[in-house]
Amino acid sequence: MRMSEANLKIPGAAIVEVVPLSGFDKSLAYAVPPASLKEIEVGSLVRIPLRRRSELGVVLRLGTEQEIPLGKLKMLYEVVQDYPVLTGELIALYHWARHYYATSPEAILEAMIPPAIRRGMRPKMRRYLSLGSSPEVEALAALKKRAPKQAALLNFIAQQLKPQPRAAILKRLKIGASACDALVKKGYLLETDTEEAREAYADSLGEVETVEAAEIRLTLTREQSVAVKAITAAISADAFSVRLLHGVTGSGKTEVYLNAVEQVVAKGGGVVVLVPEVALAPQTVGRVRARLEARGVRTVVWHSHLSDGERYDSWKALVSGEAHVVVGARSAVFAPVQNLKLMIVDEEHEPSYKQEDNPRYHGRDVAVYRAHLAGAVCLVGSATPSLETLYNVERGKYAVDRLLKRVDHCELPRIHLVDMRREGLTGRAKGSPISSMLADKLVDRFEKREQSILFLNRRGFSTSLLCPECGYVAACKHCSIPKTYHRTDHSLRCHLCGDEEKAPPRCPECRSEAIRYRGQGTQQIESIVQKILPRAKIVRMDADSMSKKNLYRKILNDFRAGKIDILVGTQMIAKGLDFPNVTLVGLINADMSLHVEDFRAAERTFQLIVQVSGRAGRGDRAGEVIIQTSTPHAPPVQFARKSDFDGFQLEELEQRREFNYPPFQHLIRHLFRGRNPEKVKFFIEQWARRVEEHFGDRLTVRGPASAPIEKIRDEYRFQLWYFAPSAEAVIDELTALRQDFKMDKSVIDQLDVDPMQMS
Repeated sequence: MRMSEANLKIPGAAIVEVVPLSGFDKSLAYAVPPASLKEIEVGSLVRIPLRRRSELGVVLRLGTEQEIPLGKLKMLYEVVQDYPVLTGELIALYHWARHYYATSPEAILEAMIPPAIRRGMRPKMRRYLSLGSSPEVEALAALKKRAPKQAALLNFIAQQLKPQPRAAILKRLKIGASACDALVKKGYLLETDTEEAREAYADSLGEVETVEAAEIRLTLTREQSVAVKAITAAISADAFSVRLLHGVTGSGKTEVYLNAVEQVVAKGGGVVVLVPEVALAPQTVGRVRARLEARGVRTVVWHSHLSDGERYDSWKALVSGEAHVVVGARSAVFAPVQNLKLMIVDEEHEPSYKQEDNPRYHGRDVAVYRAHLAGAVCLVGSATPSLETLYNVERGKYAVDRLLKRVDHCELPRIHLVDMRREGLTGRAKGSPISSMLADKLVDRFEKREQSILFLNRRGFSTSLLCPECGYVAACKHCSIPKTYHRTDHSLRCHLCGDEEKAPPRCPECRSEAIRYRGQGTQQIESIVQKILPRAKIVRMDADSMSKKNLYRKILNDFRAGKIDILVGTQMIAKGLDFPNVTLVGLINADMSLHVEDFRAAERTFQLIVQVSGRAGRGDRAGEVIIQTSTPHAPPVQFARKSDFDGFQLEELEQRREFNYPPFQHLIRHLFRGRNPEKVKFFIEQWARRVEEHFGDRLTVRGPASAPIEKIRDEYRFQLWYFAPSAEAVIDELTALRQDFKMDKSVIDQLDVDPMQMS
């Protein structure tokens, strides 16, 4: 039965409104059994009867004053967790995100509530032994004679100053459980169950070199002082606001963040700190913990790479109020922090804040709206802010604080452009992806015992397998892209669907043995550099090599400790990492992101070059950057070379304004997919006509057209683009129109509001 807007109540029991986590898009009313009345709250996770099954649901509202016959309502089974899984603020955020991103209730709730919590995980308990009543002398003598193992265990516990873990002691003394149980039954030993916390990154202070270094409160520069003062005033106002901290790489944005966090926790407020990559979490957690532990403030971690136990304990610490600060990746925007007063979104421009699977939310934008609901300050920071954020500054919606100089008077790194078109003709190693200049610089840094970073945004050894005789390319049978060659296991893999096969020794079409690999991947760069510097310790860091949990932490710690000379990697090493001994950064194919079908291509290229370049020269040694490109005169490359952010912003915004692209209009992508391309095309064309008839001039429709990657996992893909002044003004109408549109079950469509990927 659907609850009306009126609050409900029945004699002898409470009524609650529950939204199921099972594909049911309406909230339902349930009666609460008397045994659960004391523990039921708004936001409680409950188990309910639905469609003859037991399902999970979240209580959205408690009922009050209306009489309803008991026979018309089913009774919920139980409350699953001791604490509500959603606060009132998060419930309001759920309602907004569900509508704005046009997603189902269960999709957004599953994003907000970690799997371990939904499964009803409980705290990890450990049983401890301590001394109970002392046996009489005669009883002790008899025990030694008749039950020597009991006597040995009793004697051991008697010598301990504090309770000991039962399992560990029995294993150590090689004593069975029955001997221990007998002593407990006699009262000679006492057993107590104690909750054992599973603290993620418990050793994270090592990520910031030393605790002492992290605890030192750095003397703020003049720019930092001005920014801290303005942010402190905003926090003290106890009202919603958004501030952009726009600082060049190495300008000390983190120190400004830490000062803001300290201001909030000193007044009992809660803080969420978002970072764009899991690899950045340990470094950030270490810095925050080192600054706050002396105050007795607990900081927890929140991201998808944690174990279920670690995620549960982070969740429990937040909902119980034990922890007030959380650091994590995109999903931490939903962490149940109490009394939220500050949201920090570091590297706010990063596309990784956008969830590409359902629900397709943007972590930065959700953070802003959550701050609005909580009356908190949202602090977004970047050396290369997104044009959407800058447009909000221009319109006065966001305030801005600028850090234009590096701390400690460090200069920005010297940047060299290498035209790879000429290098291919005149370079010392013709056809090599490593230019002569970069090779010489790598050797120089190795001899000086300085470190280098090489960036290439492509995994694998080579991008494709090509036959020069007949033109055959090893393509994925399920997706319309070539497979990538991986030399470690001599395989060809599709990075979209995961299909894998052994690389053929000769062309499958013409049987030629001249088949060769085209393009470069991180494995190949690693191999080439190892030949240039055979004695150097070179480590690759990409999605293929980071399969083991916490391996990225070990690699980054080893790099920080100087155990690695050269780090080769993809996006995960491109931002936020701070290594003082890195004096050389090389960008291989720096303009790769420029040549894609994406109106943000220029912006992404500029951001990438500036961000990766910023990893060099952050210590007391000058840094250099080698940018290898085939389009050295492209505006994004030239603007990045000069660190001319204002010049790039003006030119790019003018082009966006001319074509009415974001930030001047909101963009919604509507993707249709299915195994029959004719059927998919038919339905998207029918739908496009329906939308144009319904909205008229209120919505600009472009398409339909094939998606840039036309086929993924055997499904053909077509898309439409909607341009509107406000996504909120049209999304509910689009959703309602979809519900009335009859479409074949074999065709699936999905809406993506404010998309970041165009493929």
